[in-house]
Amino acid sequence: MLRSILLMAIFVVLTGWSLRRAWLGMLVWAWFGYMNPHRFAYGFAYNFPFVLITAAVTLLAWMSTKEEKRFPWTIETMLEALLCLWITITTLFGVSDYVWDYWNRAIRVQIMIFMTLWIMRSKFRLEALIWTIVGSIGFYGLKGGIFTIITGGHFRVQGPERSFLEGNNEIALALVMVLPLMHYVQLQASRKGVQYGMIALQVLTVLSVLSTYSRAGLLALAAVGAILWIKSRHKIALAAAMIIVGVPMVRFMPGEWKERMQTIQATDEDDMDESAKGRLNAWRFAVNYAMAHPILGGGFRIFITPEFFAYAPDRRNRHDAHSIYFETLGEHGIPGLFIFLSLGLCTWFTAGSIVRRARKIPEMKWMVDMVTMAQVGLVGFAVGGAFAGLAFFDLPYHLMAIIILCKFLLRDHLKKAAAAESRGVDDVGVSVPVPQPV
Repeated sequence: MLRSILLMAIFVVLTGWSLRRAWLGMLVWAWFGYMNPHRFAYGFAYNFPFVLITAAVTLLAWMSTKEEKRFPWTIETMLEALLCLWITITTLFGVSDYVWDYWNRAIRVQIMIFMTLWIMRSKFRLEALIWTIVGSIGFYGLKGGIFTIITGGHFRVQGPERSFLEGNNEIALALVMVLPLMHYVQLQASRKGVQYGMIALQVLTVLSVLSTYSRAGLLALAAVGAILWIKSRHKIALAAAMIIVGVPMVRFMPGEWKERMQTIQATDEDDMDESAKGRLNAWRFAVNYAMAHPILGGGFRIFITPEFFAYAPDRRNRHDAHSIYFETLGEHGIPGLFIFLSLGLCTWFTAGSIVRRARKIPEMKWMVDMVTMAQVGLVGFAVGGAFAGLAFFDLPYHLMAIIILCKFLLRDHLKKAAAAESRGVDDVGVSVPVPQPV
């Protein structure tokens, strides 16, 4: 009960501040959405609608401000809006008893992502959001890493109850995706203490990922490490650090962990464990169901409905999707999967364009690092998500929003620079000579 009272007091204070600062409301929403602090309270706060109230307060605060309300429309935001429209249409024809519950969950995430695009339109606000995400998910990296050291890695790290991150695959994927954001904070920090703290947090987070016993997490971790190395400005130092830290970690993990990870190499279905067989069965179900219902799919939670028995090769082994791709295909049909993939690919290419343009501007170095780390995080989602049913998890959409907002910040910077040049004034306000025609 004491935890509930304390959390409620903190929430009331933060909500009061958010009424005057809508961007602060977005941070509070991210904190409750990712860390789920109310799941550590044993009392009335456990089921209190903190996220819903925060969203309402933030929207009210935003509508009452005098800030520009123009929405940043791009091909990516139009695709995201189209995705919201399409999952609503497929929900109307969904067959699961839980279809509207999961639509509500997904659409609330998307609404707040659109609010992020509206509100967090400055470097300060974006960095505050990144710090909040790093602190919220990093809490589980810190906690899980210490737990792994104490227990010798013999017990699995799990996420908070009744959240997107509850399962071992889900928390592993979230931790992998947040690692690049931790690296961004490390790169931008001016204080040595913060830099060393972020390095320690990254090490503990990697250890926590290993201790989830998630094979998807290990594959995503390898992918993120490879892309991070490719994009790094200090390849030799980073490679040495990965080897020095990574090899002892793997050797530290117990025999049962190594045995589970070795099953990744299994290609014969007879050699797979029940979990892997269940996934293959669910993926085949998704393909079969999509072939029979190619346009609308089955709506949210089709994988747990009686229809499963008619389309799955093994009708006795009902299993959740455990893949963002097969999840989207089975639930929202071929058009849904096409929109979902298009959104990711367009955002990726936009990020590359931003990096190429911003790299030429010395004062935009922070943007190069921010967009690059968001890209690396999306790689983790693309790889780890192939084995986890998190198609509508907040974090990948937050990473996309960060990239889109950086695109607009870069555009505004270039416009101001061009205007200053046309007036014969440099960007620090000092007049410069303008060449006269001969």
